[in-house]
Amino acid sequence: MSSTGGKGKGGRGGKAKSKQQTRSSRAGLQFPVGRISRFLRKGRYAGRVGAGAPVYLAAVMEYLAAEILELAGNAARDNKRTRITPRHIQLAIRNDEELNRLMGTVTIASGGVLPNIHDVLLPKTKPAKEGEAKAAKPAKAAKPRAQKAPASGGKAPAGGKGGKAPKKAAKAPKAAEPAPAAN
Repeated sequence: MSSTGGKGKGGRGGKAKSKQQTRSSRAGLQFPVGRISRFLRKGRYAGRVGAGAPVYLAAVMEYLAAEILELAGNAARDNKRTRITPRHIQLAIRNDEELNRLMGTVTIASGGVLPNIHDVLLPKTKPAKEGEAKAAKPAKAAKPRAQKAPASGGKAPAGGKGGKAPKKAAKAPKAAEPAPAAN
């Protein structure tokens, strides 16, 4: 006799077999829960591994990966690139305070270093005095310089290529400054 109804194996009552669903899809994750569960068991981190542990660990790992990739994508876009390189990942991690603390001892191959110039190496700027307001100096008008013809009679080298470097114009003494008084 044939089985009655489409209720499953052998015509017995009960639930119809549903399509298999991975633990990752049940949890709404992209990272593999089953694989992480296997690694936890095979790694002998503990004698027993609960059902929720690999799900939680997969969720944390997925969040960290998404966070780093988002920041690295922003760094790549800032550098006008469409591909994320190790340099972009390095910039993303080191510019984020929390990720830098988490991955402080990690070395990223081909990541380079953050661009940084120590303050001591920068040129010194004169601080403005509190009581005096500095008047803006008027810009000096540039004097047109007459170019000398080369002695060889040919054209002068364009763009400074070849030949001797042009002499610098001598600075004229400032007329506005008074001479120091002799006592």
